[in-house]
Amino acid sequence: MDKHLHQQQLQLAKCAPQRCNDWAFRDVPSDITIEVDGGTFSLHKFPLFSRSGRIRKLVSEHRDSGVSKIELLSLPGGPELFELAAQFCYGVNFEITASNVAHLCCVSDYLEMTEEYSNNNLSSRAEEYLESIVCKNLEMCVEVLQQCENLLPLADELGIVTRCIDAIASKACVEQIASSFSRLHMSKQTTKCEEDWWIEDLSVLGINFFQRVITAMKCRGVRPESIGAALMNYAQKELIKKSHLWNQSKVDLGSSSHESFIVETIISLLPVEKIAVPITFLFGLLRSSMMLDCSVSCRLDLERRIGSQLDIATLDDLLIPSSRHAGDTLFDVDTVHRILVNFSQQDDSEEDMDDDVSIFESDSPSSPSQTALFKVSKLVDNYLAEIAPDSNLNLNKFIAVAESLPAHARTVHDGLYRAIDVYLKAHQALSDSDRKKLCKLIDFQKLSQEAGSHAAENDRLPLQSIVQVLYYEQLRLRNTLFSSYPEDDHKPMHQSWRISSGALSAVMSPRDNYASLRRENRELKLELARLRMRLNDLEKEHVCMKKDMERSSSRKFMTSFSKTIGKFNIFGHSSSTESNSPSKQLQRVEPKMTERI
Repeated sequence: MDKHLHQQQLQLAKCAPQRCNDWAFRDVPSDITIEVDGGTFSLHKFPLFSRSGRIRKLVSEHRDSGVSKIELLSLPGGPELFELAAQFCYGVNFEITASNVAHLCCVSDYLEMTEEYSNNNLSSRAEEYLESIVCKNLEMCVEVLQQCENLLPLADELGIVTRCIDAIASKACVEQIASSFSRLHMSKQTTKCEEDWWIEDLSVLGINFFQRVITAMKCRGVRPESIGAALMNYAQKELIKKSHLWNQSKVDLGSSSHESFIVETIISLLPVEKIAVPITFLFGLLRSSMMLDCSVSCRLDLERRIGSQLDIATLDDLLIPSSRHAGDTLFDVDTVHRILVNFSQQDDSEEDMDDDVSIFESDSPSSPSQTALFKVSKLVDNYLAEIAPDSNLNLNKFIAVAESLPAHARTVHDGLYRAIDVYLKAHQALSDSDRKKLCKLIDFQKLSQEAGSHAAENDRLPLQSIVQVLYYEQLRLRNTLFSSYPEDDHKPMHQSWRISSGALSAVMSPRDNYASLRRENRELKLELARLRMRLNDLEKEHVCMKKDMERSSSRKFMTSFSKTIGKFNIFGHSSSTESNSPSKQLQRVEPKMTERI
């Protein structure tokens, strides 16, 4: 691009003498030659002296030597802009526009074409156009800023950049206030198309000027949603249009340093409000920052932002491809784990805040934080099931992701059980201790009837887990049996069951009922003791049959083992009294059973 511009300037410089003949004094011989970046202009001293202080000083310094040739180095705009300045000195009319006013301001400053040397000089004319015309129009301000990108640092020193940026921010703020008032008289659909029309205009700016404009808009109070929309549109133009970068197996960090700077800048400009940008856009920035090797601080900032609104994320958002060597996991599990930690910490802080207000509100299942926990727990379980088949997925990483949420986040453990079952199926070389460690994550009491039935016949689960499943399934059946016989004094056929179950009735006295409850409690304790003894026998049998299991298939072994388990009816030898005991009695004994198992 710079080479093309240089060639264009050389071509203009060659044509400069011929163009000078069109507006310079033809009948008066030239007495001074001006060279500008390879271009030569044969002109006259008097018109230049009367307007330009710099040319006057340069000529006066070499008056004794009779030098009539001056070279102007690094003149802003090159030969083309000098020609406009020379035309102004000769009184030739030309139009000042948004595309040349910044150059004219810089050239007039370079040539010292100020009021000190002539009234209504080029500097004051350009300044007047800038203030009265450009700064009142947002599109023209953007156009001037585009021209200033090639005039730095002089355009910034002259205040051109700052004035245009302030004008853009002020104009956008006024437009939003006006649109807010217009909503009172017009439908939202009518004003929707007219709001934030300036977003598309800002996308043509370079990242440095764009950053300064967005910062000024924030200070002026432009809505966060508008700021977010502008950032998304800019990222769309600057990053997604260069999608060929993402198709490479390795990103060239040298060639992508500009894109890396753009991503870091956009992240730094994100509004603090959650509603400002969609969470999908945040995940897109996170993926881009990882591929472009952006700074760690900007990535951590993104992870914190995502964690604060993780409850609205989807499974596709969490499936972040791993950008490391081929031997690593397919997806970036570490990043997702950090996001989950941020979410949990944020949830804890919110709960602490709620506790100061009302203990009951923080414990309410319908509170926003609890609802978010339920959504994220379901999302995490689906994520675990998706990454579980990866053969390179470490067990500790899998467990870390599963444990990143508090225990009360999952009301049902079906999703977690499914993910763990997928992991066990894909990692059959796990040791018994690792399988036990993994299955400790599951609360088998929180499995649905369908999941519990599947787990009871799952030969991939360790023996201890299968026994727990069978216990809770038997407990579930017993509770279901009790609930199927509601208390009803008008049904004498159920009277004997109601008496034997320990429920109060007119026939049984309170003392007899209390004695019956104590008897049932003793019988349940004896039954649990028998169950522990049978469990010990099963474990011994499991050790003896371990060698046989290595020779035969695991499914055939577990099938025969299930038949052995079936012979032991956990509650089969209890009396009619204990088979009809109420569920409350079982709930008293159940925690002890769980601890011992």
